[in-house]
Amino acid sequence: MKHRPSPRDRFEEKYVLWNERFAQGKALRERVPRETHAGWTPPRNRPDPVDLLIESNQTRLPELVPIRHGRMLTSPFAYLRGAANVMAWDLSRTPTTGIRVQAGGDCHLMNFGAFATPERRLIFDVNDFDETLPAPWEWDLKRLAASFAVAAKYIGLRRGEARNASRAAVRSYRKSMDGYAHMRVLDVWYDYIDVEKLIRTLPSARWKKEWQTQAIKAREHSVAEHDFPKLVVRKSRKPRIKDNPPLIYHAPGVNSRDFHESVTEAHFAYLQTLQPHHRVLIDRYKLRDVAMKVVGVGSVGTFCAIALLMASPDDPMFLQIKQANPSVLEPYAGKSEYRNHGERVVTGQRFMQAASDIFLGWSSSPSVGHDFYVRQLRDRKISIVLETMDDETLRYYAKLCGHVLARAHARSGDAAVIAGYLGSSAVFDEALADFAMEYSAQTDRDHKALADAVRSGRIKAVSE
Repeated sequence: MKHRPSPRDRFEEKYVLWNERFAQGKALRERVPRETHAGWTPPRNRPDPVDLLIESNQTRLPELVPIRHGRMLTSPFAYLRGAANVMAWDLSRTPTTGIRVQAGGDCHLMNFGAFATPERRLIFDVNDFDETLPAPWEWDLKRLAASFAVAAKYIGLRRGEARNASRAAVRSYRKSMDGYAHMRVLDVWYDYIDVEKLIRTLPSARWKKEWQTQAIKAREHSVAEHDFPKLVVRKSRKPRIKDNPPLIYHAPGVNSRDFHESVTEAHFAYLQTLQPHHRVLIDRYKLRDVAMKVVGVGSVGTFCAIALLMASPDDPMFLQIKQANPSVLEPYAGKSEYRNHGERVVTGQRFMQAASDIFLGWSSSPSVGHDFYVRQLRDRKISIVLETMDDETLRYYAKLCGHVLARAHARSGDAAVIAGYLGSSAVFDEALADFAMEYSAQTDRDHKALADAVRSGRIKAVSE
């Protein structure tokens, strides 16, 4: 049992100076040389990746699992996005310094993007936290670097360009972490990347124009004028979410008393997790409909739904409800301290993001048997279109993601210790670039294994 310091102990406790913590990190190089992070050789006891995917399907809706497999089949990059549990096993066999942060757990390049803060400014940040858990900082960075190597090949870039993109992400992380190590604690916490400033630094005129257009659309986006007409149909004056199977549909028994009681119970539990002043706002809206919605790649098959709430006939709001399972990192980093995995996700998001949705909360449903987290749907989001990127823009985007990840880790971890370990040379950059390229080849092999499993009938896949 941990010793709980007395108030007197707290007053007399000495803080450790920046240079001393930096030296602690530097000393870790003796135990875990930075070069040891290079390369990837699958261990002999590495599980069959298809077996791991099948295992991860146990908590998913069986009728949606073939859609998940179909999406993962489209490319090795799509496979990587959906195979977070496979890579978690692999990362757990790589060297680590023992320094832990609030990790994202599924840190690939598509899990970054722009969105509106509660103050309605647009910022760029990490935006997916389903797998978040305290874990080694290296795991997030290695998955991010590997995702750039795989993505570069997917969009037709050369091997050298793929390596450059991966290395750019790592170098940006290293340099940004050094910057955060020198900042005051609250300055790190308050730091964010403003999209308006970001646009001015974009490397190409085409990309600037594209982001400016998206930013204008995001600022002008209205739930009532844009989302409501697309997602809702009125039947006998009662608004109802449009069915678009198999991607949007109403679950069987949606009109039963049991279903309504279950949804009402879960919604009430969710409201209790909000701040009182936010609860007052959402109390003005009345729950009108709930429908299933298939999203992403890794989330396909989990319970994902959208809820329509109305404050008046012309004042709608949509909430996204997502099933929260144990993090894929738990078998290797330890179990979450939170009994409800929705709370784990929400807490991790608040640690890592510069600003979070005011309606971010969690719930559970005993009748369904799952934990959930809840947030607003499509709150002025901007995402990249990977297929439109070239060598220059991908490398720039890698720098951006590396910077954001460093800031996210510095909010919960000791930036000075991590910066001390990373140092000022390119040794770690080159090591992780080697890892990324070799793990890209592993992803190709795993993607082929999935395709072979589908062809043999071992698993089913559906193309949309």
